[in-house]
Amino acid sequence: MIKVEGLTKYYGDFLAVDNISFEVKKGEIVGLLGPNGAGKTTTLRILTGYLLPSGGSVKIKDYDIYKDLREIKKTIGYLPETTPLYGEMLVYDYLNFVADSKGIEEEKRLAELKRVADVCQIKDVMHKPVNELSKGYKQRVGLAAAMLGDPDILVLDEPTSGLDPNQIVEIREIIKEIGKEKTVLFSTHILSEAEATCDRLVIISKGKIVADGKTEELKRGRDKFIVNLELENVDSNTAVNELKVVNGVEDVKVNSENGSLKLTLEGKEDFRREVYSLIKSKDWGLLEMARASETLEEIFKKLTRE
Repeated sequence: MIKVEGLTKYYGDFLAVDNISFEVKKGEIVGLLGPNGAGKTTTLRILTGYLLPSGGSVKIKDYDIYKDLREIKKTIGYLPETTPLYGEMLVYDYLNFVADSKGIEEEKRLAELKRVADVCQIKDVMHKPVNELSKGYKQRVGLAAAMLGDPDILVLDEPTSGLDPNQIVEIREIIKEIGKEKTVLFSTHILSEAEATCDRLVIISKGKIVADGKTEELKRGRDKFIVNLELENVDSNTAVNELKVVNGVEDVKVNSENGSLKLTLEGKEDFRREVYSLIKSKDWGLLEMARASETLEEIFKKLTRE
């Protein structure tokens, strides 16, 4: 659905997006994750046709960003970070205005308004002025506007920014429901939202992609293992010295609270079998051996820090 190759964007001499490439397949919910100023919003604005790139190519379905901009805009529903609402209008009037601007035929418009109101759960505020709505409801109205016309792709820029925890959960559930039928690409710097909502994450830092994969794949890592051990019938010093010589073990730390040992195994293979063989040969008591993952927050910090 979306194919980006070598995308680059300069603002004067400032390089905001630096030769990035990625794809979003039909039916995926993909999170564009990164710190403030990483280039997320610029990337989304290019994909939606609000900015032209300085270099590279973008294809939305079979449309080219340079040749088929009008068709691309028909294909995408876009919710910018600052929701573009007219506060003095009733919600119904605002959505009707957006539907009119999108060229939705009058005989189909009422059914379309009912559809998006139902999906975004705003039926009870359709006849209220936008200014009287909470921030969460305003986001829902903006999302409903983006969905008008039944676009194949939804691009959402920080859709949960400024919302309270309950509102965040509500918007998250709406996005997940939409993602059952649509392709969704949204940016965020809220790690918990990305982890809870997305099928896949693209992490961007200083205009470059530093990671791309499913959440669990990123947390597992390709060449790093973290194994938690709890042993008995062996003192800590002996266990640490023996375990350090196992091929692939980078570090052994002792948990001061309960005496369990934490191992970090690094490499392209799983070395738990070797660790177990050592424990068995030494006749130590093995109470627990469990592979752990780095948290998304730890991975994010490593990939985006200075």
